[in-house]
Amino acid sequence: MKYTLGRLGLLVGALLILLVLFPGMDLILTLLIAFVVSFALSWFLLRGWRDEMANDLARTAERRKQKKQQLRSALAGEDEPAPGDSRDARGEPENPSR
Repeated sequence: MKYTLGRLGLLVGALLILLVLFPGMDLILTLLIAFVVSFALSWFLLRGWRDEMANDLARTAERRKQKKQQLRSALAGEDEPAPGDSRDARGEPENPSR
């Protein structure tokens, strides 16, 4: 979220500066230049936030991948009970008095 807001802030800042410095310039051209300038600035100024966001996305993707594998194993019947879990093949607790 920080990175996205930082990029948006750079875009708005660049746009305002261009509008003040060149008031007669075409609005589309001004927007295009503001996008390019904000991209270049964000590449250098927001590097830490960008790396942090990429790491968060990678961790989230890895967690989702692991959960997906666990779910597939469970649906295929390949899951094994956790250590100390006394459940029979049907998933019901074992009754030692049977």
